[in-house]
Amino acid sequence: MDVLRAQEIANSPVMVNVTYNGDLVYIEHVDREKQIATIHSLSNPNIKQSVSVTNLQEE
Repeated sequence: MDVLRAQEIANSPVMVNVTYNGDLVYIEHVDREKQIATIHSLSNPNIKQSVSVTNLQEE
């Protein structure tokens, strides 16, 4: 995924299916300069991680 699409998804009120390593995730924040997204798994929302937006897949 590119950084602009990740930002669109993060700002959207509509839930979009996004995966990281096969796990459905929610994009909390996108740092456009660093091209990093803060995400959490839908199955474990208490664990946040920062990942490259290029590792996110829109389903």
